[in-house]
Amino acid sequence: MQLDWRAILGPALTLATASTALAANHLLSHVPNPAPLFVCIVALAGSFSGLGSSLVSAVLALVASALFFSGHGVPVGLAAPEITRLSMLAVAVVGTAILTGLLRKRLVDTLVGERHHHATSERLSAALDQVDIGIVLLDSDTRAEFINRAFRQYFALSDEKADSKPPFIALMYHGRDTGAYEMPEDELSTFIAQRTEMMRVGDSTPININLSDGQVLRFSCTALPDGGRMLSYTPVTELVRRTDDPAYAEYYRLMRKNTLRGPFQNLRAAE
Repeated sequence: MQLDWRAILGPALTLATASTALAANHLLSHVPNPAPLFVCIVALAGSFSGLGSSLVSAVLALVASALFFSGHGVPVGLAAPEITRLSMLAVAVVGTAILTGLLRKRLVDTLVGERHHHATSERLSAALDQVDIGIVLLDSDTRAEFINRAFRQYFALSDEKADSKPPFIALMYHGRDTGAYEMPEDELSTFIAQRTEMMRVGDSTPININLSDGQVLRFSCTALPDGGRMLSYTPVTELVRRTDDPAYAEYYRLMRKNTLRGPFQNLRAAE
């Protein structure tokens, strides 16, 4: 069975320090009180292994100090000054043991919670990358904290640009510059301004966005409690195109088939 060196480090250092101090006390005429060093060792034990190791170190430090005081020829049980010093040391080492042990426990619990939260976030991100709905999460400053795979493919957004946390307005200009929207150029500025205002006020009214490759996305904005926004782009091509000119029906069916079968980048050249 493998020993936990962190758990035995504090008690081992306490015993080594006590042995050295007691031996020096018999050989030398004057040896400084090792009590401050015991307090440091107890704190070290608590920070390395927690409350159990620090309390064991504290007990060993008190026993060693009692023997050290007795080494001067004064019975501990009869000398009030020695009892006072030992009591003060007891308060110091026990308080240090409890404080450092509890602080370490809180730190460990926080780290475990952060790992769990991080793992949950990674699983959620992976799940959102599997859906065909474009998802963008904006922070309170309208910067994109998360952009899923579907959105990147719909708007030919490179991973490098998506991972740089671009602001919402930059995503809109990217769609304009790559010719993603199916509308006249003179209407793009008004469209971008309206979309930006809807996002800013948290307007949840859904609108349809026609893409230049024939797809139709239904955009909606959801205001989040922290001031951020969740933007969703749901593909509704087949639903909307039913009312289009029947002469284009075969064209839209072929486009929808290609969308389901292969990557979106086949529909439009990447940036």
